[in-house]
Amino acid sequence: MESPALLLTAIGLLSLACQWLAWRIKVPAILPLLLTGILVGPVSGLLDPDALLGNLLFPLVSLAVAVILFEGSLTLNFAELRGHGHTVRRLVTWGVLITAVVSALAARWLLELSWAMASLLGALLVVTGPTVVLPLLETLRAKPSLAQILRWEGILIDPIGAIGAVLVYEYVVIDASRNAVTHTLGLFALTALIGFGLGSLGGYLWGCVLRHHWLPRQLHSFGTLMVMLTLYTLSNQLFHESGLLTVTVMGVWMANMPRVPTGPIIEFKETLSVLLISGLFILLAARLGVDQLALLSWPAWAYLGVLMVVARPLTIWLCTAGSGLDWREKTLLAWVSPRGIVAAAVASLFALKLEAEGIEGADMLVPVTFLVIIATVVVQGLLSRPIADALGVTTPPPRGFLILGANPVARAVGQALQEAGFVVRLCDHDWEALEAARMTGLPTYYGNPASEHAQVHLDMAGLGHFLPLSPYREQNDLAALYFARQLGHGKVFRIEVSGEQASSRERPEQLAELPCLFGEQVTWHKLTSLVAQGAEVRTTRLHEAFAMDDYIATHGHRLLPLFCIDAQGRIRVASDQSPLEAQPGERLISLVYPDSPAF
Repeated sequence: MESPALLLTAIGLLSLACQWLAWRIKVPAILPLLLTGILVGPVSGLLDPDALLGNLLFPLVSLAVAVILFEGSLTLNFAELRGHGHTVRRLVTWGVLITAVVSALAARWLLELSWAMASLLGALLVVTGPTVVLPLLETLRAKPSLAQILRWEGILIDPIGAIGAVLVYEYVVIDASRNAVTHTLGLFALTALIGFGLGSLGGYLWGCVLRHHWLPRQLHSFGTLMVMLTLYTLSNQLFHESGLLTVTVMGVWMANMPRVPTGPIIEFKETLSVLLISGLFILLAARLGVDQLALLSWPAWAYLGVLMVVARPLTIWLCTAGSGLDWREKTLLAWVSPRGIVAAAVASLFALKLEAEGIEGADMLVPVTFLVIIATVVVQGLLSRPIADALGVTTPPPRGFLILGANPVARAVGQALQEAGFVVRLCDHDWEALEAARMTGLPTYYGNPASEHAQVHLDMAGLGHFLPLSPYREQNDLAALYFARQLGHGKVFRIEVSGEQASSRERPEQLAELPCLFGEQVTWHKLTSLVAQGAEVRTTRLHEAFAMDDYIATHGHRLLPLFCIDAQGRIRVASDQSPLEAQPGERLISLVYPDSPAF
């Protein structure tokens, strides 16, 4: 028998390998994680989670699901929901109900489950989730309106769907143990009272602690985690399995409470979520038995077909009525609905409890849920882009600019690019600099563009270039490395903050391969100094009688070429690898300065 320490270490290494593979081939991490779990579990028999963890398996899964649902609910900001129109609101309300009803009916008739188990399966499979939708949107390149709808549906439907699944689960457990309808409804009301009451009270009180800084900032994330787990355990002690509802309501309350600094908590989620999600899904997939996989006969595949070609299209066509979307746009929305992490985690958790209760049909929850997840991620991931191209609902290759920094240099460059017709977005942690950028009409994002929070909240629609114009060397370099993989060769640049740094250190190989923004001798400090002395970013159209040499001669070499835009609107960025040679008929964007410093 292998050492438990050896198996846990192996799970960690496999998790790391799966996360790297998902990043490398641009697929949701859940797919390689689940496939790896199946390979090391039921296929090879190398990992038996029940033997490894014993009685700790259920508490670990339960606590991990609580953390996942709480962190997901922290993104449910009602103000953001109001900003995205009736379509998103319909999808996460009426759409959830329509999908759940169609799914439950199909489970009852095709899988021959009881009405209680069919309703629970229907409630479980309404969620999509940002962990599977957002990676798909990166390669889909749909119209901005469609991308926004899919993006916000994925964010909002996780906690909303989780609340519905928890309530249906409570009904199933109560109904299975009691025959009296009045008693069942009373216990159901008690579950809702504890979940909503304790969650709201806990969210409000802990929000006050964070708002008034009664706890040191370095303890905010850890303290929030422990308070959330305490409320989860207390809620379960007060009434059976009400804890998931409690922590979800707590997260929603904190997300919508004014002046509560949830930023550090969300950043803490980046590491915690990867750790929990990776290990959890390998363990859950490894727990699948050969007998459970054998249950996936033609009725299970027919059930999958109903979800993809009946439930989702019906939901979209009903929820988008009067939205102004045409049939092509509705067709793409009807196709994209991959299931993700919350569905798998909650299904596994509920199955453990229901099997212990001896409820018939509980053994179907996990294999059917995993089938839906794997099939939707693979099929929709492979076919969504060709379908979108065929429907003509994709956008041209992104030409816009994501700029790290909102300082005067970044604002001057961003404003010139925006006036030239390019999409621009500035990112920074300096709130006053972002305010100044917004005053000039530049779109902004507060935070680190390479963070997991940015993956959910940073709108990348139309952005195809990355310019590091921050005064912080490490932030520039890390962000450049992050976006180099996403945006491709020639679209991401590096810059030195000062000349001393360029000569005093060696760069990592991947960073050294990136072109130097505006030229090898250009640094952020030099650009800042020039702008402070009155340098301006100007756009000039060249022609046969006034070519680039004439333009340079006019200014006596008191200019630095930055960008060149051809007649078709394609833009070239000046760098050490591609010096600009503007032709007649093209527009040249340059920094024109009063003196002539040596570059």
